[in-house]
Amino acid sequence: MTNPQVIEYVGYLASAFVFLSFLMKDVKRLRVINIVGCSFFTFYGVLGGYWPVVITNVAIAFVNGYHILKPVVLQRRGSDME
Repeated sequence: MTNPQVIEYVGYLASAFVFLSFLMKDVKRLRVINIVGCSFFTFYGVLGGYWPVVITNVAIAFVNGYHILKPVVLQRRGSDME
């Protein structure tokens, strides 16, 4: 069994990254840092058995990843058409 204090520290670390992400002016950087926070929150949720936290943060990470990769995919498609 995992030490409850370790779980709590992981949760605080996750919160810090999510908070930090909202201080970013650059949207791509915001999304990348938010993915890091979501990853820590997912780990926190798994350690503590908080499955709604896991599901929500996995979904948010996928949304952020989609928005990060979308311009790259569109740019490649555009260059393939030339």
